[in-house]
Amino acid sequence: MHDAFEPAAIVTKLPLQIECMSAWEDHLIVGTKQGHLLEYSVKKMQGYKFDTSLVRSTKNFAKRIQQLHVIAPFKIIVGLLDNNVCVHDLSTFQLMTTIAKAKGATLLSCDFKRSETGEGNLRMCVAVKKKLQLYFWQDRTFHELQGDFSVPDIPKTMAWCNNAICVGFKRDYYLIRVDGRGSIKELFPTGKQLEPLAVPLSDGKLAVGQDDMTVVVNEEGIFTAQGSLNWTDIPLDMNYQPPYVIGVLPRYVEIRTIDPRLLVQSIELQRPRIITSGGPNIVYVASNHFVWRLAPISVPTQIQQLLQDKQFDLAQLLVRMKGDGENEKRQQIHHIQNLYAFNLFCQKQFDESMQVFAMLGTDPTHVIGLFADLLPFEYKKQIQYPSPLPVLAAPELETANLALIDYLTQKRNHLVKKPYDSENDSLCTTTPIMEGTPTIKSASKLLQIIDTTLLKCYLRSNSPLVAPLLRLENNHCHVEESELILKKLLKLSELIILYEKKGLHEKALQLLLEQSMKANSPLKGHEGTVQYLQRLGSENLQLTFEYCGWVLRDYPEDGLKIFTEDLTEVESLPRNLVLAYLLDNFKDLAIPYLEHIILTWEDQTPDFHNCLIKLYCEKVQSLMQSLPKGTLDMSVSCLKEWWLHF
Repeated sequence: MHDAFEPAAIVTKLPLQIECMSAWEDHLIVGTKQGHLLEYSVKKMQGYKFDTSLVRSTKNFAKRIQQLHVIAPFKIIVGLLDNNVCVHDLSTFQLMTTIAKAKGATLLSCDFKRSETGEGNLRMCVAVKKKLQLYFWQDRTFHELQGDFSVPDIPKTMAWCNNAICVGFKRDYYLIRVDGRGSIKELFPTGKQLEPLAVPLSDGKLAVGQDDMTVVVNEEGIFTAQGSLNWTDIPLDMNYQPPYVIGVLPRYVEIRTIDPRLLVQSIELQRPRIITSGGPNIVYVASNHFVWRLAPISVPTQIQQLLQDKQFDLAQLLVRMKGDGENEKRQQIHHIQNLYAFNLFCQKQFDESMQVFAMLGTDPTHVIGLFADLLPFEYKKQIQYPSPLPVLAAPELETANLALIDYLTQKRNHLVKKPYDSENDSLCTTTPIMEGTPTIKSASKLLQIIDTTLLKCYLRSNSPLVAPLLRLENNHCHVEESELILKKLLKLSELIILYEKKGLHEKALQLLLEQSMKANSPLKGHEGTVQYLQRLGSENLQLTFEYCGWVLRDYPEDGLKIFTEDLTEVESLPRNLVLAYLLDNFKDLAIPYLEHIILTWEDQTPDFHNCLIKLYCEKVQSLMQSLPKGTLDMSVSCLKEWWLHF
């Protein structure tokens, strides 16, 4: 609950009994049971105080003053006096006209609206026994609008709703169309209350009382989505001051809202009975001998209270009603929605919170900062939050982590698809959770933080997704931070992927070398080095030569595949340089290498053919020198035959 109104006594201990009242601008008229008419001037002073003075009084205005309606634009008072409908001049209280046909009236209801051109239109419905009479105001008098309506009982309350009138009888409510259709629709019972009660709201809706409940219907008599209000007692009277419905209860005044459905405030007054409004923010409540003015608390003060109480929906309603410019309203509503999303997170409603943050375009670093150990300290120290962050237990943290992954994935997809100025690295503005907190302006930095955070989240809850993330061509993971956490968790295979995608090939190859001899390492053996070197291509040939040696030495057959595998990167290597390296370091492997490029890849380069023949000859010569003399003669003979055949 918060304070929406501050009561101020306007009239105290009046020696006459108040029967009805009406107000306009800074004036209030009171009709008494004794037939007196009193006019007060009520001028606002500093704070919530008012200067009240009696301007005029008429002792014998009528024997019985039943209803008063001031229509200020027409400068008239429409009254039900002694069961007659009378119109008096507002300035002089002089009688202007009486509707003869309405003699014996028991109730009237006025409806004043302005057209799109600004012209005022006044309609009136009068209950005379079991008939309703309709009138319109023109040329300083009332004229019949259409024929009378017969109703099933004597009306106890009436309220206009566009082209319909809600009529409450002793037991039931009816809705009567007055736009030519003339239809009468029974709504629902009045309940156990002594007097039915119906008051107009806005946008073609009505608040209709049923004991301690008020339901909201439209001009078709259909219940609206907002539902109903539940009062703590049966209201005697009601008034609508957007967004508040003010109910006069036997011991106090209760202020509620329909959507969201809230009890806003209870104001204790001495036996209040009736309420009237003189326009926006002009509300009077009266008992038999007292009148109070309900002065609205300033909207900014109310909004501040509502945000402290975490009533975000109502705070937004009040912002929309403020007289600020549209841009300022949008900014304030945006801020309130960010606070709402933060509160959802604190209430452990993680999915809903992330959905609101995504919709608002909140700076992702501020969202990531809601988690204890995901955001680098240099960013987190700049961020402020409305209240301390919740401490999440393990199951809660897992749920929150999954919600964050969905949020970050959505933000990442949006950022990588959205073109931005790569030269200036600009980014459309994101918003902070708390106003005044810095936000990230750089697209590349934001993507780096998002991808690095996704990596951390995957490592927590879905490690199979780590490798696919690191393999993305547009992976923006921060190298040092990612390297640190992957090493800490012994995710060495994933670390190799990180190094490779970031072009840190020497780091990758050194790690493969170090881990190759460790029994429990996921990188044990030489296969990882072979496969990595095969992917490096000609631009990294010197690095390939630097790290292929140990494989060629210890596993020559597999090592040779670094230069002979059926891969585009391998086939496109400069063969003359590979051959030169092998001749200088692993001459025994030069022959199988040349055989592969000549016989398999069908390379026709003469130098390669000549080199292969030369190597064959050298090998044969070497073999011949190692054989005994008899065997040598036989070998020479065989070699001659082979040469002629070749």
